[in-house]
Amino acid sequence: MSKQTPPSPSALRVADLNQNSATAFALRPEAEALKAIAAELDLLGLRKLSFAGDVTAQGRSDWHLSAKLGATVIQPCSVTLEPVTTRIDVPVTRRYLSDYVEEDAPEVEMPEDDTCEPLGYWIDPEQVMIEALVLALPLYPRSDGAELGEMVYSEPGIAPMRDEDARPFAGLASLKDQLSDPDKDKG
Repeated sequence: MSKQTPPSPSALRVADLNQNSATAFALRPEAEALKAIAAELDLLGLRKLSFAGDVTAQGRSDWHLSAKLGATVIQPCSVTLEPVTTRIDVPVTRRYLSDYVEEDAPEVEMPEDDTCEPLGYWIDPEQVMIEALVLALPLYPRSDGAELGEMVYSEPGIAPMRDEDARPFAGLASLKDQLSDPDKDKG
């Protein structure tokens, strides 16, 4: 039976979970595992990754995972490519439902409660940890003082349009200032 092989060493077999008390877990991957996760997620570095919480019964056949994810990640700056260090500390919740139904339609709206998942044979805190880390990563990390410059393109012989040209009310503000202070131009 292929379902009896755990997906990871930290995976919890649902049939073995206690209905009457919480099952605690605490993950703190070693250096080699941190390097592998960082490589998989295209990070420059990953330190202090921890994921601790518990799994409790919810009703007769559903389960609730509640945990805290902590990590220090190093990513390239989205502007300068310099290393940017970010500390992540987020709560994580997952509900494993025995009667979960997934839509087969090609276009499905995101459900309001995105913490629900189908209940399988295993609840894998390691998988949830990596998924939560991916979701918590900054999309466009920036180093201090990094700014996007202005790129100006045009065909030869045509005056390029700049960002300021796309703001029609910016010129009106300076015109209003001139009209409200008639002595300004007399200097």
